[in-house]
Amino acid sequence: MSWSGTSAGGWSRQGYAAGRGSRRTGGDWEDDEIGNVYDHSVVRRLIPYLRPYWKRVLVALLGVAAFAAVSYTQPFLIGLAIDRFITTGDLGGVGIIGGVLVGMALIGWLAQFIQQSATAFIGHNVLYTLRTQMFDHIQGLSLGFLDRNEVGRVMSRIQNDVTVVQELLTSGFLTILSDFVGLGLVVFYLLYLDVPLALVTFSVVPLLVIALARWQVLARRAFVRVRQAIATVNASLQENVSGVRVVQSLCREEENIRRFDKLNADNWGANVKAGRLTASVMPLIELLVATAIALVIVFGGMRVLDGALGVGAVVAFALYVHRFFDPVRDLVLQYTMLQRAMAGGQRIFQVLDTKPEIVDAPDALRPADIRGEVEFQDVTFSYSPGVTVLHGFNLRIQPGETVALVGPTGAGKSTITSLAARFYDVTSGCVKIDGVDIRSIDRRWLARQLGLVLQDPFLFSGSVRENIRYGRLDASDKDVEEAARAVGANEFIKQLPRGYDTLLQEQGSNLSVGQRQLISFARAVLANPKVLILDEATASVDTRTEAAVQSGLSRLLADRTSLVIAHRLSTVRRADRIVVVDGGRLIEEGRHQELIARNGLYARLHRIACESVAPTRRPFRDGHRMPGRPGRLAAGEGGIP
Repeated sequence: MSWSGTSAGGWSRQGYAAGRGSRRTGGDWEDDEIGNVYDHSVVRRLIPYLRPYWKRVLVALLGVAAFAAVSYTQPFLIGLAIDRFITTGDLGGVGIIGGVLVGMALIGWLAQFIQQSATAFIGHNVLYTLRTQMFDHIQGLSLGFLDRNEVGRVMSRIQNDVTVVQELLTSGFLTILSDFVGLGLVVFYLLYLDVPLALVTFSVVPLLVIALARWQVLARRAFVRVRQAIATVNASLQENVSGVRVVQSLCREEENIRRFDKLNADNWGANVKAGRLTASVMPLIELLVATAIALVIVFGGMRVLDGALGVGAVVAFALYVHRFFDPVRDLVLQYTMLQRAMAGGQRIFQVLDTKPEIVDAPDALRPADIRGEVEFQDVTFSYSPGVTVLHGFNLRIQPGETVALVGPTGAGKSTITSLAARFYDVTSGCVKIDGVDIRSIDRRWLARQLGLVLQDPFLFSGSVRENIRYGRLDASDKDVEEAARAVGANEFIKQLPRGYDTLLQEQGSNLSVGQRQLISFARAVLANPKVLILDEATASVDTRTEAAVQSGLSRLLADRTSLVIAHRLSTVRRADRIVVVDGGRLIEEGRHQELIARNGLYARLHRIACESVAPTRRPFRDGHRMPGRPGRLAAGEGGIP
């Protein structure tokens, strides 16, 4: 049995996850592995993002049209030159046609440059807007949302999905549009040159359509399998890298390598199959190209011999057959990109359509000041239906009072602090600040009145100074140093290589746990909250570091309403009142000696805590004492396990 709670809810959070099923498969979002080639709902939602750049969109469309026009007119001019000038020996006419072709090539180059520049500008601006909008939206979502959705999935939507949509806007969309324009021009020129020969040429199109339709079905399945396989590989890789200490401590390297090798082999097989499908379609297209050219030569040659068609027209036909299948090749190559972009677009708008569970009332209050009274009034709370965590919980904390929450793991202690900070809304009852229901108070204003210090302090990338100033950006350097001095952190900060300007490694890993906790205390002091919530803020430090942390903690709690999830016995004894929670209910409350004398749950757990420490002080059976300095407790002793 343990007095310590989990980071946010203990058993209750586990029950909540169990109620929903696996976190890897559950959640608010369903990740379709691959989308349709065209999804009108996604295109319709993207249009508003393009409206601010409608002039550049128009320029890009004109560039596409101009490039397609000059590119697909060249075979016609070549055929015209052969029939009108080369066969008649008119060198002047040949020179004119040559000059026109060079001019058209320059126009095509300029049109393509303008089109690509415009689309790059549009795509990157839409990328910027979407990422900013998604980041802003996710920052405003409730913690319950992050309980149900893995951080990796959230990151994937902000990064990967936005990137594939950007690819569609910067290159894919206009490439596809250019291909369709080109197909239209090819059909027009073929029919203009000779309708009978054009119909003979088009006879291979039904075979092409049937082949591509069948290929699309097979390719869709193969690409879905590829996405699933790589997702499984990435998940396994992330899990093994994150848990490498556990892996090595349990000698699981060989077994994990074997399992990863199997997943990697499945991924290899899926990619090979998809690669074979992609490789099979190109030779098929080339076969149809050769067939169409053969038909042009045979039937075109017959019409030339009959005098119904010129040699130049047949040459133009042969060139147009190649041009006809070029867009088909491009569309096949763009097929996967289109699916990924449409699926990415669906997931992006699924994020933006997710509504926060915790929202401000239309007439939310912003009181001028608060005294710091916190009251839980008949609070019942469930993370999910059927799993009730708190049952009619009542508690009033007076301004400036320090209340310690103790109880077994899963009793609901962290849930109580989360409700006080309004990370979640109560199922029934209410939580009040100075007699006002916090649901009627502006959330940002409420957040400024509350300070939260966790068991595992989170430090951000940047300097020590920036981390202390994190909650109050207008604080001066003097204010930062005074806050650090107030909690006893100034001395060790001054000894760092660059003092307050020392850059922290990821999550402050270049500092000890105690030092990180003192910086988090300083951050809370500088923010100057009226109500302070500590979620086992001293649980992760050893007894030697605890002295410095407890000293800083005493200064931090001074003159503030404090709700403390207590792990250390020293913290419990210093509290003005101890509240014992079990099964989501308030079981006992009072001061340390009162609760010991009452001989209830607190006294029973206190005895268990003392008994768990006692064996470290007793001699071994052979008469020797436990290793270590005489009279010194091992790290973690003296507290409540």
